[in-house]
Amino acid sequence: MRAGFLTLFVTLLFIGPRFGSEALAESPLTQEAGDTPAPIAADPAKVDALTKPQAATKTAPEWFTAQFTLSTGNSFTVKAYRKWAPNGADRFYNLVSLGFYDGVTFFRAINNFMVQFGIHGDPVVSKEWTAARIDDDPVLQSNTRGKVTFATAGPNTRTAQVFINYTDRNAQLDNMGFAPFGEIIDGMDSVDGIHQGYGEGAPRGKGPDQGRIQAEGNSYLNAEFPLLDHIVSATILEEAPPVALAAKASEEPAQDAGGCGCQIAPVSQGLALFTLLPIAFMRRRR
Repeated sequence: MRAGFLTLFVTLLFIGPRFGSEALAESPLTQEAGDTPAPIAADPAKVDALTKPQAATKTAPEWFTAQFTLSTGNSFTVKAYRKWAPNGADRFYNLVSLGFYDGVTFFRAINNFMVQFGIHGDPVVSKEWTAARIDDDPVLQSNTRGKVTFATAGPNTRTAQVFINYTDRNAQLDNMGFAPFGEIIDGMDSVDGIHQGYGEGAPRGKGPDQGRIQAEGNSYLNAEFPLLDHIVSATILEEAPPVALAAKASEEPAQDAGGCGCQIAPVSQGLALFTLLPIAFMRRRR
């Protein structure tokens, strides 16, 4: 009886209080202390668009790719699939299209778990997106290595914070409602190289405090966590063709290649207790 009570107490101690925060990842590469994100929101038109999340309502293509260029000099590419998680894919598509992630820092990185980002470096912008929540998607894919997923503060609370899974062991997140919307198709080594020297975020660890990031932005991160890596730019690279065009292309007959008998098809446009310990930090602070 006492042994069972002790097990329950330890489980609650390590897991229970962690719901209400988010997740990030690590990297062996470090960043020079002076290599800080460029000033946020220098373009008035961009600032205006970023402070109006209610207007970010574009429907994403069936699939699209987005390239993230990092302060390390490396890059990675995400391929998002709307059929995996339509609400998540739509939100990510709008965020990248707006340039939301430009200058955003990887604020929490945990070795062999995940890397997380998505709190904007300008508190004015960040404030607007904290209430811009989207409905949950059903979990159709597993949180295995390289999958990209929105963090959450509970049911129907996804906003802009995203994490990239470092390990297949994160599949246990599937039953907790974390729905992957995309995957890293190039540059996973760059994701592995994101600085993780600060470890877990405050108050549990020595890393950044999410509340202070939201209130103070990049000025707080630059001053107290100068080695953190950040996103220099994130841009849409490729998109699936509109459904009507794709259907038309599929109906076109294959062309004969000079009578050689070859057919040219239409071109397609194409965790143990220690693992559970940080899982609850996938939860965003409300």
